Amino acid sequence: MFYQHTSHDITIRVEVDYVPPEDDYTGAPRYVWAYHITLMNGGDETVQLKTRHWTIMDARGQVELVNGPGVVGETPILKPHQTYTYSSGCPLSTPSGSMSGYYMFEDEHGRPLKVIIPTFSLDLPNVKRTLN
Repeated sequence: MFYQHTSHDITIRVEVDYVPPEDDYTGAPRYVWAYHITLMNGGDETVQLKTRHWTIMDARGQVELVNGPGVVGETPILKPHQTYTYSSGCPLSTPSGSMSGYYMFEDEHGRPLKVIIPTFSLDLPNVKRTLN
């Protein structure tokens, strides 16, 4: 399953995979998901991703805000019709949650572009949940 949203001719596509715990893990419950994001510039101008802004919520409603420059240490430049893909991860102490947010891009004239990241669920395999 994937999630997708387009803002300012930039499409964000997200795919999520649950990462099972290692057999020798002991301690408090911890659930980890890997997410794979593809940024697609469908416009006619070059853009650069400047910052990321995430809202991560667990099943108890606990919220963590994550803000920072770029993604995975990079601030990719996307020429027209170019894509960029990266992967990262999210640990939670509950077996479900969600992530949402936005990227701030800048076009070739220095104008800021707020690009929405679609809300996506973090659920154990074979467990379906409706996002609010």
